[in-house]
Amino acid sequence: MSKDDSGSATALPLRTVWGHGTLGLPLAVIGYPLSIWIPAHYAGALGLPLATVGTMLMLARFTDVITDPLIGELSDRFRSPLGRRRPFLILGVPLMMLGAWQLFVPDPEVGLAYFLLWLTLFFFGATLISLPHAAWGAELSPDYHQRSRVTAAREVYVLAGLMTAAAVPMVVEVMADRGTGLAGVFQHTLATIGAWFGGPAPEAAPTMTRAALTGPVLEGLAITVLALLPLCAMAVLLTVAEPRFAATPRVSLREGLAMVMRNGPMKRVLLIGLLVYFGEAFRNAVSLFFMRDIVGLGSIGSAYFFYFVAGIAAIPFWLGLGKRIGKHRAFMGTLITVGCVSAANFFLEYGDYNAFFALFILKGFCFGGLQFLPAAMLADVVDVDSMRSGGKRAGTYFAFMGMTTKIAIALGTGVSLNVVGLLGFDAAGGVEASTEAGVLALRIVYTMGPVVFFGSALGLIWNYPLTPARHARLRERLVRREARRTSTPA
Repeated sequence: MSKDDSGSATALPLRTVWGHGTLGLPLAVIGYPLSIWIPAHYAGALGLPLATVGTMLMLARFTDVITDPLIGELSDRFRSPLGRRRPFLILGVPLMMLGAWQLFVPDPEVGLAYFLLWLTLFFFGATLISLPHAAWGAELSPDYHQRSRVTAAREVYVLAGLMTAAAVPMVVEVMADRGTGLAGVFQHTLATIGAWFGGPAPEAAPTMTRAALTGPVLEGLAITVLALLPLCAMAVLLTVAEPRFAATPRVSLREGLAMVMRNGPMKRVLLIGLLVYFGEAFRNAVSLFFMRDIVGLGSIGSAYFFYFVAGIAAIPFWLGLGKRIGKHRAFMGTLITVGCVSAANFFLEYGDYNAFFALFILKGFCFGGLQFLPAAMLADVVDVDSMRSGGKRAGTYFAFMGMTTKIAIALGTGVSLNVVGLLGFDAAGGVEASTEAGVLALRIVYTMGPVVFFGSALGLIWNYPLTPARHARLRERLVRREARRTSTPA
């Protein structure tokens, strides 16, 4: 990272910005099967108890309470000829590849011990990759807006990964149902989109059972992950240089954690993230049921594909808005828009495909802002710690954010499914087999959950203290201190 004569940070090369973001692609692919296809396969095709599978998925997230801060702190302290962050990526890639294959393509006779073992290894490999990678991105530039470019580029890859994750099951499902190649998949997709806008519905075809379909879908997703992960990791390792740091004061783990808790903006970002990601998971856990049973949407995979297309198209808009009015204000605009869209869904009835699709695409337009703006805000929060401790501990901070996000997703998913299920919604039989209270609960959870939790987060964002002007002053102080440190003889 070079500087001009005034000492201000210059723009990062495009090669660095886009090279660093590539890992977002395979990391995004893994979330889709974990939330939808893994439970259906292990509880359906393999016959394991659904409640036990769901409990293990939720509890596995809580192990990150230990591993996330540990890996974050280790990557901050680690020194090697390869750098601080690179060795963790090199170790994490083969572990995650092994875990993904064993978890996604199990033998038919596997049991709970097998599931727990490979799920744990899979999550640990993901932690080894994602946390050092996020911290590395935060350290590429000290500049407020350059960090927005880094996080925005990463989220473009994330959205592309989500599109890939949505496309793989769609292709597998249509090919399995119709026995056609990619041309048949394309024709069926076009017919489905035409039906959303009033055209004739695509011709029905015999379908495979869910239990028979989950295996091929997971195998296709596993092959996708195994192909993309090493290629994208290699792109980061070969094209992105780690910043060189002068010797910094060592801070003990206990002191470091205490500093995190004394960092006011950090605590606020963590609480904002907890509310926002809880609200998203609260709604996402029942989205399939709402789309299928309340609205009657047929091609859910196609809907998600275009949802993510809208998210990618909107990244420049949210990046520009954050640069113009500040990241926290742009984030407020995202939450308000999503809250209004969610509330409007409450009034939809069965067959309102066009209205739902329009609202769904608008929600997809906001998806990029929900993803990259909090990460960009967190990168600025790290500078507050650097000013106080004199250290470079982005890994610790991103570990806390990652841990908070995972806890929010685990709790949001668990609470949502328990509320809807206990009140009488039948996931297998749909509306006809459910109680009125259960159907109403499904409608309220999907539409009003984000309104409640996003609205609570807005109060914390309204007077967010680390504005662009304050961050610029903070960076000036850090630059002056770094100059004094490097100019002083050892």
